[in-house]
Amino acid sequence: MSLSSNLGALSLVLTTALGAFPARAALGETEASIARDRRALSAAGMATTPQAAYTVHELTSSGLTVREYVSADGVVFAVTWGGMGQPDLSLLLGPYADEYRLAAERTPKVKGQHARRIAGAHLVVERWGHMRDLHGRAYLPDLVPQGVTIDEIR
Repeated sequence: MSLSSNLGALSLVLTTALGAFPARAALGETEASIARDRRALSAAGMATTPQAAYTVHELTSSGLTVREYVSADGVVFAVTWGGMGQPDLSLLLGPYADEYRLAAERTPKVKGQHARRIAGAHLVVERWGHMRDLHGRAYLPDLVPQGVTIDEIR
């Protein structure tokens, strides 16, 4: 095989491998990656609200609002959502999605109860609501800025 053939094959392998891991903002990732969430959620609007210890980035798309909470260090420490449906949690939870799935499997469902709290080793996910009015929040307790209460994340 020639050098150009080897380079072409290597390029194809790298492109395929890198394409298998979509870039996205998620818990524990940087503020700079929030724009990728906006595209992934097909969000029409994006507003930023600075607070004393964090900044909230609000993404809106048809029937869904997602807020991403970013610490002064530039790290997403919480996300919330509300609207007519659930967002893709694997997108929002990023590297914590597997931890969430495992914790959800271990947390018993209570018949008739619509609210659910799932806590993993590093992550807490709370979901509540009813059809066409679903809400939730996910946060990393170890990354919540000092002086910020969980009640502020809504």
